[in-house]
Amino acid sequence: MSKEITAVLGREPLMHISKRDGIETWKAWAIRMIAVLLSLAVCAVVIVALTGLNPMEVYKGIFDGAVGTKRRMWMTIRDTLVLLCIAIGITPAFKMRFWNIGAEGQVLIGGVASAAMMIYLGNSLPPFVLFPLMFAGSALAAMVWGVIPAFFKAYWNTNETLFTLMMNYVATQVITYCIIFWENPKGSNSVGTINSSTQGGWIPKLFGLDYGWNLVIVLALTAAMFIYLKYSKQGYEIAVVGESENTARYAGINVKKVILRTMALSGAICGIAGFIIVCGASHTISTSTAGGRGFTAIIVSWLSKFNTFVMILVSFFLVFMQKGAGQIASQFNLNENASDIITGIILFFILGCEFFINYKVGIRHGHKDSGN
Repeated sequence: MSKEITAVLGREPLMHISKRDGIETWKAWAIRMIAVLLSLAVCAVVIVALTGLNPMEVYKGIFDGAVGTKRRMWMTIRDTLVLLCIAIGITPAFKMRFWNIGAEGQVLIGGVASAAMMIYLGNSLPPFVLFPLMFAGSALAAMVWGVIPAFFKAYWNTNETLFTLMMNYVATQVITYCIIFWENPKGSNSVGTINSSTQGGWIPKLFGLDYGWNLVIVLALTAAMFIYLKYSKQGYEIAVVGESENTARYAGINVKKVILRTMALSGAICGIAGFIIVCGASHTISTSTAGGRGFTAIIVSWLSKFNTFVMILVSFFLVFMQKGAGQIASQFNLNENASDIITGIILFFILGCEFFINYKVGIRHGHKDSGN
């Protein structure tokens, strides 16, 4: 009897998992491409099962809704730039393992600063003075907003996740308070389009493109943040603090200073996103200005593994699917959640494939008893 038990316990497991030391780049991308193809196949099955529609027609509808016309294409690019900017903003904080869930509030505070300057200064200052002032003011306002939870974290070790999350609600109330004074027309509970007749404070076209300046600003931030995190001393300090605060202290790094500095940078860039939304896109301010993109940006940052250039692709994909949702809802008389299901399945496969990139899975061939 004991020999039988020993034989059973001594048998090799059916599967064994081990962490990879590394994987060639082309293999990693091949795994990701296979995951995308598998996700589309599963989506096709789900579409047929739930709606009875031709999956290819649904995919075509999503594509048409996102980039089917020149206007739709630029709307998709515009929203991609905003999402990308916010993702760039939260990335240094997340790499430091400071869970900045307050990007929504930081965007709103940056946006309300821009809106205030549009309302009070938009028709009195020349553009070459007004726009740098609005840019800097939005960044500064959101920077202060971001430093508040960082200060409490650095000196009293408060929970930054809850703190930054609660700051979102405070920011929403700040916007609500401002709308009372700025509502147009009175009693509408809405600010309306700011300076619609004069376009004072509206970011002008660049190279004939409505969102040309948005494109330049966000792409410049993308490149700058990549260089900052990968090659600068401060980027190195962020990485060390993220790995272990004790190790950082042992290495002589001032952890409190790094936390405050990094969150100041994170908040400032989210504030710039607020400037882009208010001055370069919507030309108004409301409690829904951020539109949940502060939370979506977390997915972008993590999926991209803090690589800002990869974030361009991830941001575009998420906005692409979001824009396609409206099209298939109207074209096929479907609920917009149908596109969310498709997006969720694709994200599941993309996230899941990272496991196979980081780990090796082995299968036992035959069996081996301890008695042999």
